[in-house]
Amino acid sequence: MRCKRVCLVVNPRAGYNITHITDILAIFAAAGWKTDIALKTYGGEVMKLAAEAAEQGHDRVIAYGGDGTLNKVVNGVMLAKKQSAFAALPGGTANEWATEISLPLDPVHAALSIVNSDARTIDLGHVEVQRLMFPDAQGEDDQRLPKSKKTYKKGTKGSSKAKHRFLLMAGLGIDAQILPYISKSLKYQIGRRAFEAAAARRLPELRSFPAEIYAINDAGDESLLWRGTAWQLLIANTRLYGSMVDVAPEAYLDDGKLDVCVITTGDLFATIGQITSLLLRHRPDETTVQYFQGAHFAIRVPASVGMHLDGSFVKLRDYLSKSDREALRQADNADQVMVEYRFDVEPHTLQVAIPRTYDNALFEKSIGKEQPYTVSQQQANAVTTQQYVHFLTLDTRELPERVNKLWEHGRRVTLVGVAPNPERRDTYIIAGTVQSQKTGDIAPVAVCIDDATVILTLAGESVPPATLQGLPEGKVIGVEGKKNKLGVIQATHVVF
Repeated sequence: MRCKRVCLVVNPRAGYNITHITDILAIFAAAGWKTDIALKTYGGEVMKLAAEAAEQGHDRVIAYGGDGTLNKVVNGVMLAKKQSAFAALPGGTANEWATEISLPLDPVHAALSIVNSDARTIDLGHVEVQRLMFPDAQGEDDQRLPKSKKTYKKGTKGSSKAKHRFLLMAGLGIDAQILPYISKSLKYQIGRRAFEAAAARRLPELRSFPAEIYAINDAGDESLLWRGTAWQLLIANTRLYGSMVDVAPEAYLDDGKLDVCVITTGDLFATIGQITSLLLRHRPDETTVQYFQGAHFAIRVPASVGMHLDGSFVKLRDYLSKSDREALRQADNADQVMVEYRFDVEPHTLQVAIPRTYDNALFEKSIGKEQPYTVSQQQANAVTTQQYVHFLTLDTRELPERVNKLWEHGRRVTLVGVAPNPERRDTYIIAGTVQSQKTGDIAPVAVCIDDATVILTLAGESVPPATLQGLPEGKVIGVEGKKNKLGVIQATHVVF
């Protein structure tokens, strides 16, 4: 799909993400994209901004923030009647989606990767509350009894504005109990360690809980998979938890399935070891882990157990009708009220920008033949005919002097990164910075290299554009060409 118009949905994150906006806009402009910016100004606005961007017909809606922001943008895009592709720029603390698809964590390099990407169709996870289950009038309080032995009150659907979809995974248990107590200011200062600090404070209050997991077939029939006491349930669309722990080794983004990981309780030493393993992001202890895979699940846990979607805490009340919210409020003990969540995979439902440099580990299926033009290695390493014609027009006797003039009088660009633009044949984009000779101010630029650009070494040798990809970050090159107001330089000559 050729991309022409994108919307960048930005979570400012205390102003941190704003500092790279001009760099990103220059790169997108060099790719030929018209970029609109939607800036989050209050809590809960991101989903609305993403939905509006999709309705307005943007080819891509790009989330710039943490995984929570990404989740809201995905939900917003899915609410819209018009479909847009989704892309992400990492600007949060964990950036687990970026880690999963090998997207650079630096936003400038990530923007280059988004330009050099393919739109791939992936699955999403979906969650809804099916019902609340209250103890019967006789005061039965064993919440782990089978459904046939209890009297339950069925709930009704809650707010459509609640976040129902997840890109990475949903969690029920101790991580969701910790999330509301993480200080945002501390998270901005020390990153992931803020989670561990909150966990240490909440550790005395963390506890296991009863849970039941049912598989649901296409006819809607349930079959019990597991019943017991757990510390944590993870319903995964991807593999990594905390960007390090592989909790779903068989997960793929296009297999039409969800993977459930249950971290169960054991004896005292096993329990302590499992908690420590989670908090320190080590691999779960295999002796106390259960795995299940399928397209549809029903999971029952006490109403007191928190839930997160893609690392963002969600409130149970947002999934309930007004009457159920009131009934839950009047319950004597939320531990005695069971919630039945339904988790479903939505197969092949969202187009996502995946970098062409990614090894496709999360995809079962290979890229189809309908993908955009890709520069082959042989083509990338060759000087194009048009470049060679331009090179021959230079008087070889004057070439060294011409090169020196280009080097002395052209713009000095400090290279940040280079990427091919697959939507435009024989075109590369260089992200870099230039320094004003008058003021010393440094400004971002994006240099567009095409088949008409002559690339020379200081010795006067003409080289192919792919040579620039091998230059290290911080290398200074000389660029001649017109620069527009967005910071894009259409290069006629490049000297290094």
